[in-house]
Parts: sequence; structure tokens; C-alpha cells
Amino acid sequence: MDYKEFFKRQQAHPLMGEALNKDNTELLDLTANNKGLEGVNLQDTSDFDKFIKRQLNGKKYGLGGYMEKRDIYRRSDVFAQNDAFRNIHLGVDIWAEACTPVYAPFDGVVHSFRDNAGYGNYGPTIILQHELEGQTFFTLYGHLKLRDLNPLHRGLKIKKGQLLCHLGIQEENGNWPPHLHFQIMTDMLDFDGDFPGVSAEVDTEHYRTICLDPDMILCFEVQQEAGKQKPTQGVVI
Repeated sequence: MDYKEFFKRQQAHPLMGEALNKDNTELLDLTANNKGLEGVNLQDTSDFDKFIKRQLNGKKYGLGGYMEKRDIYRRSDVFAQNDAFRNIHLGVDIWAEACTPVYAPFDGVVHSFRDNAGYGNYGPTIILQHELEGQTFFTLYGHLKLRDLNPLHRGLKIKKGQLLCHLGIQEENGNWPPHLHFQIMTDMLDFDGDFPGVSAEVDTEHYRTICLDPDMILCFEVQQEAGKQKPTQGVVI
């Protein structure tokens, strides 16, 4: 299945209510290659938050993370997995101010939801199930405001473009700087209200087949390309 063409046909509603592009969004690198992380106390969420704000370079959103190998998960034991360590990010993060609204990209229903409480965890989480062109897939929204779970119930119909949730503050979002963890899955693997957002390196290829590249919905690369200046053609006089 060509999911890139599939999602292109669906014309997703912008998650943040507006398209992410080079004017409002900064691509963030949270790998060991970003030397700025060396001076950040990742155990101190306020210090981590200040780092993220510096990385935004004055832009409204920060974006990144799909299949990114990150060292930042050493801040929490929740990412320990037997003898392995989970450090491969399976979705994308959209960093922004707390309480920033998030909208449903497609029609769907509430599959499940839960407050995955605990330091380093998702905090409030919503998972939607979508049925489009005979294809079933799921979208996950993590690190939300706790009150966003109150009106939900399984099977609740959600319309494309509907206000779905808001970015939570660190006291309720798993102790992270405010951001949305967004992920697309083709199979829930019997999870309910939760799904791994980070995998061990040994499991990367397994999860790559299940967790699709969110940019097929966000279209940041397309927006970025559209914003580039085309070479000026020379004019012969």
C-alpha cells in the first residue's frame, strides 16, 4: 500500500489548526549530535523547557523525532526495557506553548484514552480509529491536558477539523516541556489507551512497518519545498 499517496488523497486537516511550514516551525534535533543538550539538566523539566524554547529560534512550533535516536530518554526509567533501552522515537513531537489546541486530521472515532501518569510517560493520551477508503489506521495524541479526557467515551464520533485536545502543562503531561506526541499506527497490537512511542533499537524495523511517518499527514516537507525560492531565469535583452 502506498500510504503517501493514500494520505495525500485524504487532505488532512492541519493538526495545529494551521499548516506547519518554514515560517512558523523549526526542525529540532534531539540526538546526541545536538551538542547543546550536553549543558541541559534533563531531570529538571524547567531547564529542559528553557532549552526547547531556545531551540525554537522565535518560531511558534518545534518539530521532529520520527525514527530519531535520542539520548534524552535516559531521564526516566519508563524507557528501560529488560536489558535494552528504548531510544528510537516512533512518532513526531510538536513543541509549542501549553494549552495550544490540537484538531482532528480526519473523521474517526475514539478508540481508547487514558491518563498514562508517571514521570516521563505520556500523561493524558487519546487514540483515534479511522476508516477511510476501506483502510483502518489509528492516530495517537500524547502529553495532553487532563480535562480533555473528561468528555470522551469509546466510539465517540470525531469529525475532521474538530477541536480534539490541548497541550498539557508539565505537571499533568508526564513532566515534559509542553508538546504533542503524534503517531500513526496501522495495528494497535492489543494496546488500549497506550502504545509504545519509543522502541529499543533492536525492534526498530518491526515498529517501522506499523508506525508510519507522520509527515505524510503533516506535510512539513511539502510546505518547506513550496516555500523555497525558485531560481530566477535570466532575461536576454
